[in-house]
Amino acid sequence: MQSSSDFLIFDKVTKVFESPDGGSVTALDNFSLNVADGEFVTVVGPSGCGKSTLLNLVVGLDKPSSGQILINGKPAWQQLLNIGYVTQEDNLYPWRTLRENVEFPLEIRGMAKSERRKRSEELLQRVGLAGFENRYAHQLSGGMRQRGNIVRALSFDPGLIIMDEPFGPLDAQTRIVLQQQLLDLWLQDKKTVIFITHDLQEAIALGDRVVVMTARPGRIRSVYDIKLSRPRDLHHLHDDPEFRTALSDLWDELADEVSAANAMGR
Repeated sequence: MQSSSDFLIFDKVTKVFESPDGGSVTALDNFSLNVADGEFVTVVGPSGCGKSTLLNLVVGLDKPSSGQILINGKPAWQQLLNIGYVTQEDNLYPWRTLRENVEFPLEIRGMAKSERRKRSEELLQRVGLAGFENRYAHQLSGGMRQRGNIVRALSFDPGLIIMDEPFGPLDAQTRIVLQQQLLDLWLQDKKTVIFITHDLQEAIALGDRVVVMTARPGRIRSVYDIKLSRPRDLHHLHDDPEFRTALSDLWDELADEVSAANAMGR
């Protein structure tokens, strides 16, 4: 049932891929989820369960075979300019400085240069990148580049942020720093976030709810409410009994699906 607070709605979404030999593979099956405005939802599941397919449908890189996706009451494909997308790949434009990368979405929207500069300086300051504005991607560390990717996605003030394992390639220490910075940014702006991850601890640390997907075809096995208070200090979160309870409960469910996926040779 739809609520007036729902910002993103997956309504019985199914995605079937046809193969050249005439067969087919169902990546997603009857996926339904309502996400409230300003909610941070994390999604976990075994490899091949359709997590990335789900995001591709949201951002218009593919179309559902059936069902619909609504953003703010309108079809997702009509709302693409209201979506920020952060992938795990380092995709800053190498011919642009960090500042120019952050300002690029504003530039193509016709914002005046002075306003673009003000916005980029504010965002870079918030993630500790002031002083690196004129560096190119090859002059920045992996963590700095990913912070640049995140603030570029935030620069044009989208209502929805889609994140596909953005911290996966980073070392553990850098990952925790960026997770904390992401939460701090989110608390200030309260954008709606869908965050895909293979890391169950990351899913719990960041999310308001954790969606556990089944082995292919991807369905929702469960949706787990995270009872940890906000703001969260990720450096000490593992000591919280609520965190340990959530990790134990969710691992039991996820382990079943990982075993099922492995049994099918994925």
